[in-house]
Amino acid sequence: MKHFDLSVLIVEDDPHVQLGCVQAMQLAGVQVQAANSAEEAIAILRAGFVGVVVSDMRLPGQDGLALIRWCHEYDAQMPAIMITGHGDVGLAVEAMRSGAYDFIPKPFSPEVLVEVVRRALEKRALTLEVAALRKSLARLTGLESQLIGHSPQMQRVRHLIAEVADSPVDVLVHGETGTGKEVVAQALHAHSRRRGNAFVALNCGGMPDSLLDSELFGHEPGAFTGAQRRRVGRIEHAHEGTLFLDELESMPMGMQVKLLRVLQERRVERLGSNDGRPVNVRVVAATKEDLIKRAKSGDFRLDLYYRLNVVSIELPALRERREDVPLLMEHFMLLAASRYGRPQPGLTQDQLRALARHDWPGNVRELRNVADCLVLGIPSGVLGSPAQRVNDDASVASLTEMVDAYERELIAAELNRNHGSVAHSARALRIPKTTLADKVRKHGLS
Repeated sequence: MKHFDLSVLIVEDDPHVQLGCVQAMQLAGVQVQAANSAEEAIAILRAGFVGVVVSDMRLPGQDGLALIRWCHEYDAQMPAIMITGHGDVGLAVEAMRSGAYDFIPKPFSPEVLVEVVRRALEKRALTLEVAALRKSLARLTGLESQLIGHSPQMQRVRHLIAEVADSPVDVLVHGETGTGKEVVAQALHAHSRRRGNAFVALNCGGMPDSLLDSELFGHEPGAFTGAQRRRVGRIEHAHEGTLFLDELESMPMGMQVKLLRVLQERRVERLGSNDGRPVNVRVVAATKEDLIKRAKSGDFRLDLYYRLNVVSIELPALRERREDVPLLMEHFMLLAASRYGRPQPGLTQDQLRALARHDWPGNVRELRNVADCLVLGIPSGVLGSPAQRVNDDASVASLTEMVDAYERELIAAELNRNHGSVAHSARALRIPKTTLADKVRKHGLS
């Protein structure tokens, strides 16, 4: 196993059978220990053994069934395999009911033993990886708990947020749909001295121009037909706090002019009023498009872009940080299991491969939807079938290993096609050159 130093404990009092089992494991490249009794095995397990137990049914002192029951109580996730003699079908059934992972009837070939043990080790490794991911999630605090991921890209994002969070500077967040732009805005607010005041969010593309004007700037009674009461706009409501403007690229040109004036003067005028009101507000704007290109085509004001782009945060697409998929998947499945009151399911081999190879056009938002579907047991577009518990046909590699292997294979092939050019390969893979350079170093590619 790649991430865990797993071994097999053979519990057998017959020295010839024990030696045969040990040699079969050694020839298969599996670490192995041996014990002559259940009592000796229990002492080894208590000493910190991590792996799989293979026990004969007939042992001196406590029998194999008692050992299986002890193992299940000691660690229900540790696979225990029972070796049964001819005619012990009833005992084999009882062992399975007591928590045995599988049983092997005598006589058996070394190949059968190795195959069953390998499957048990694979299940054990996956169980330990999930436990490690949960511990990793439980240790996350501050920015790491809001913006999850160990990739270099996410580390840079968190570092930049930590640097500018407590300053009054306006921020422009750029990223594809579903990458978590609002989460970044919330993190900037939560880690600033403004956190005790309002965080106000507005989607600039989600309402008509006339309504957007009133939402942003507010209005006085009689400012327009139907305006019977005074309304405080979003900008004024965010005084001493943070205003988050999503889909900034869809803001009408007229609104852009008014917003630019507010940013320059830090004063806002309600519709129907001639009196400007001072506002102390930090603006975080988000866009999924290239605003320079929009400005050149006449669809966005260049002066507004430069006014907002004092600090720019680039959010990577999920396909650019595939190594974060396992941690994010575990996080969202835990949240979904808690939210829906359902058990957290395991993943089959095909589902693991699908997660590792999917391009994630919907980014983190799409991954969260897949996690919800898995917990609810309904088909999803990515996996195609409901999640199942990990069983004997479980993946031969963990999700982390599969993601890494697939990513390395993909990058190596692209570098080969482009004669080692990182710049050309980055364009072909649709990721920044710095991101690809990080991954080349990570995978030891040249």
